[in-house]
Amino acid sequence: MWIIAGILLGIVVLAAILGFHVGPHSHAIAGAAGVLAAIWLIVMALEGRSSSVLWAIFTADLLISGSLGFLAWRALLARRAPVQPAIAGANHGRALLGEQGVAVSDLAPEGVVRVRGEQWTAVAAEGNVRAGEKVRVLSVDGMRLEVLAEDASLAAADTDVKSLFSLDEANEENNEEARP
Repeated sequence: MWIIAGILLGIVVLAAILGFHVGPHSHAIAGAAGVLAAIWLIVMALEGRSSSVLWAIFTADLLISGSLGFLAWRALLARRAPVQPAIAGANHGRALLGEQGVAVSDLAPEGVVRVRGEQWTAVAAEGNVRAGEKVRVLSVDGMRLEVLAEDASLAAADTDVKSLFSLDEANEENNEEARP
C-alpha cells in the first residue's frame, strides 16, 4: 500500500517540476495525482495503517496538490484572457495630446521628454527647448512626440489674443475715419 502511495506522490512531484517547463496542463495533472494520492492515504488510514508519518504525508500532499491545482487554474484562465498590449497604440497616443511634460534632455530639436512618468523621444515644434523646461504635447507619431515649450505656447496664445484685440481696435479706428 505504501508503494502505491509513493508512486502517486512521485507522479505529483515529477508533474509539478515538469509543469514549469511544459505548461499549466502538467500542473493540473500533478494536482489530480495529488488528489488521488490523498484519497489513497485516507483509504490506508481507514484500514488501520494510521501513523504520524501517514498524516504528515497527507497534509503535505494536500498543501502541494492544492497549490498546484490553483496554479494550473489561474494559468489556464490567463491563457483565455485577451492580451492587453503595454501601449494601446493610437488610443495611448491620443490620450497624450495636450498633456504637459518636462524635457529630460535638451531638444535641439530632438531629445527626450517625460510625460505621465514615461520617457518619450520628442521633437520640438518651434526652436530649441532646454532640459527641465515644461512642454506640451502637440501630436504623436508612433513612439515620437511633437512638443512645444510651455512658455512658447503661452506666448503664442497671448500673441493670438492680442492680435485679435488689435484687429478690433484697428477696425474701429477705420470705421470712425470712414464716417463723415
